[in-house]
Amino acid sequence: MPGLSFRVLSLYIFFLLRPPNAGAQMNQHAVLGRTGVPFSFSPTWQILGPFQIGTREAPWGADPLEYYGGFRSLDFDDEAAFRSSLPSNGLVFWSTVEVELSDVDNAGVAALLTVAFPEIDWSFLQTVYGWAATQFQAWARGEIVHEGPSALPVVLFSDRIIEFWVDGKSYFGGDFYAYRRAPVVLHLEPGRHRLDVRLVRDVRAMGGIGEPSIQVEMQLQPAAGGFELAEDGILMSAAVTGKLVSPWASVSVRNSGLSDLEIFALEIANGSSDLVPLQNFPISVKSGQSRPLAFQFSSLEFNTSSIQIAVKYRPALDHDPISTYVVSQNITHSRSLYNPHKFTFLHPGGIVSYAMIRPPSTNASCARPADMLLPILLQLHGAGVEAESDAVAHALDSVPDICAWVVFPTGVTTWSSDDWHAWGFADVEAAIASLHLWLQSTGWHGVGIDVDRWLVSGHSNGGQGTWYTLAHRPDKVFAAAPVSGYTSIQNYVPYSLWQPADPARTAIVSAALNSYRHEKLAENYKGIPVLQQHGEMDENVPAFHSRLMRKILSETEANSTYVELSGQGHWFDGVMTTDPLRQFYKDQLRNHESRPPLREFSIVVGSPGNMGSKGGVTVEQLDNPGQYGRIDIKISQPSSDWCLYEMNTSNVIHLSVRPWPCWNLRLKMNGASVRGDDLAAAQGEVVSLWLSGDGMWQASSAVDVPATVERRRRRQLGPLDAILRSEGPFTIRYFGSNTASLALQISRNFFQYFGADTNISLGSIPGNASSTGNEVVIAVGEALPRSAYSEYPIQVAGPRALTIVDHAGQRRRYGGESALAAVFLRPLGNERLELVVWGASVEDAARAARLVPTLTGIGQPDFVLLERSSSWKGLDGAVAMGFLDQKWSVSKTSFVT
Repeated sequence: MPGLSFRVLSLYIFFLLRPPNAGAQMNQHAVLGRTGVPFSFSPTWQILGPFQIGTREAPWGADPLEYYGGFRSLDFDDEAAFRSSLPSNGLVFWSTVEVELSDVDNAGVAALLTVAFPEIDWSFLQTVYGWAATQFQAWARGEIVHEGPSALPVVLFSDRIIEFWVDGKSYFGGDFYAYRRAPVVLHLEPGRHRLDVRLVRDVRAMGGIGEPSIQVEMQLQPAAGGFELAEDGILMSAAVTGKLVSPWASVSVRNSGLSDLEIFALEIANGSSDLVPLQNFPISVKSGQSRPLAFQFSSLEFNTSSIQIAVKYRPALDHDPISTYVVSQNITHSRSLYNPHKFTFLHPGGIVSYAMIRPPSTNASCARPADMLLPILLQLHGAGVEAESDAVAHALDSVPDICAWVVFPTGVTTWSSDDWHAWGFADVEAAIASLHLWLQSTGWHGVGIDVDRWLVSGHSNGGQGTWYTLAHRPDKVFAAAPVSGYTSIQNYVPYSLWQPADPARTAIVSAALNSYRHEKLAENYKGIPVLQQHGEMDENVPAFHSRLMRKILSETEANSTYVELSGQGHWFDGVMTTDPLRQFYKDQLRNHESRPPLREFSIVVGSPGNMGSKGGVTVEQLDNPGQYGRIDIKISQPSSDWCLYEMNTSNVIHLSVRPWPCWNLRLKMNGASVRGDDLAAAQGEVVSLWLSGDGMWQASSAVDVPATVERRRRRQLGPLDAILRSEGPFTIRYFGSNTASLALQISRNFFQYFGADTNISLGSIPGNASSTGNEVVIAVGEALPRSAYSEYPIQVAGPRALTIVDHAGQRRRYGGESALAAVFLRPLGNERLELVVWGASVEDAARAARLVPTLTGIGQPDFVLLERSSSWKGLDGAVAMGFLDQKWSVSKTSFVT
């Protein structure tokens, strides 16, 4: 539910820019907390802003103060004026504001900073640009004051902050959604430490109603100076009748010391059971790193009320005695197997995640034999909501007897990691694939599960996730009910106020988001019943989104019903069980098996890496990856022993077909009969079709072609967020000790935003060729190793330059004396990916690192080269960007100057 947590704010500190007699100096007195800790925040902060910024633009730079060397290089000057497009006369000035200081648990202190600019005519701007006009950026400067006698390790939480600087050192990523799982570890010397904070207002995260303001919270807590927990307790499943419903569990740890740590063992400290770790010991935890430790219990029998796990560790390369830290967790004992309860499973990224499950009730009257399989009802939660909360896990309590297995996935985080897209959707599918283990663990003897038949529903961001699931898994979804969902990020808050950029560049950003523009994928919904529900007075996700999709669905001949609830807002008790939804669940669960298959339909694909099949047809490769692919399909069966598939394609060069049960298959592609091997396929056999060099389609029975680095395959397809399709923990390799801090920053962001695990290693250690996980490589200048694919088009051409071979075969050179930065995907063996973060200097590599996936909607294509001017120009500072095709060649739609 975007912005819901901002509906009630305890305090707004409104102030005027450049108030009379604004002091140039911050209050030098730091208020010590009642807890007696020797550190706090300064009560007075200096503010400079507001400045224009577009939706999700910050990772591209786009900070106008960078033109002057950055906020960090500026001193308070109440006479200084800076150009801005937002205020009257186009000028902004310095000002000051008081923060609210408070004590927090664990002997910490917090500073609540609220910034608003009421002298800006936001209402007028909003009448022209909508919610996009209520977004802005500014900078705030305060201090961390350490009045103790010696150096002190602390953790700094940065709620709703994406970027900050401490004593001139940059930290990008922050904690924009206030997850609080991976704070920055600081080792503070006594004295005053400058803290510069970039404030970015984002409507999706902070709401769009009322006077625009930014409220952020910074919190300092003393750290152990070594091993400590990153998250309290143990992530584990519930127990029913004294038995865990799943063996998977994890403990998240952090190293707040100056030396690396090694984990040597995980053991159960109480009870007779044992556990099996999923990582090989010793497990390295770098200084400042947070990471999850995954394991599984060897026995599921737990009649105790709690469990204790002993983590054994010691400093790396040290012969000190091994220390032990005991983590405790109360075991949740569900009263009944039929109540919603937590079960854990393995995410493809090698971490433990959880979902809530509710088996079919014994009272469910499904009018079918007990040995038949029941489908799954997927319920996708909104943003900022925990799946185990009552609002989610008990959302369907008033319909207890529906004929389905109800699954409430998490998507790993309360924001479903990335809006139920690459990482979050992998979590959904992993949860479903693990349901058979639940059956084994519980000894279930009731009705079975049809894991390939889904009724999908969700609220708010979960409504958007419902549209995504419907568009990308149409052969598995037999019905869908998006509730109060938005159509796409670009439609939610338009990108109209980004810094001015060449349309060739903006087109590539838009194309990188093709898979997530659901209004363009609506033809995939044909043949699947859809019930849309939206509150008429929704101020969070306007009903416009559902009205638009209603119109589009009518134009695609989809089976759609629209219900607009008069006088209702975004959320209310019972929103997922209104009368129309109750009837929809009942009707679709009763009738879904009797629907005939489609004989005439279309498939639209943004990226084949995200897309499943429709009508048994799967798009495997696009000709131009920056454009939509399309297939129009007509199926006929003139006789009982053969069937004819007639397909017309656009921008598709490889596809596969699992035909109807017919003994002989005939194919026509774009009006011509297909040549190839014997197509008298056995029932269920997959046929592969590809466009040959002479423009003719060929076909053969599909075989498992070995993965090679020369040919881009399914898990590698898509723009930069394809890196999130990792089959195992990430590895971050850095080259040169001066890039170690960037490796730590990327690792922290992966854990913060995705709950992902990362191994960090010095680049001199070669990547493990047998690894299943994707990798991130960080290098400066000529330290970057060559690609595993010798013909890869982007190469280092000296200490400060890169070359790119464009689609016409021309080699173009970039860099030289300019401050060049780059981020791009390269192939690895076993269908893996390597994300390169490169710069002519460490500072340049840091600019590239900002584009490593964290938030959704950034629009990073397969490769981006940035000049120094991107720091203030944003996207327009990209000198080359675009997509790589199935042969890892630069596509003709790419932007190369």
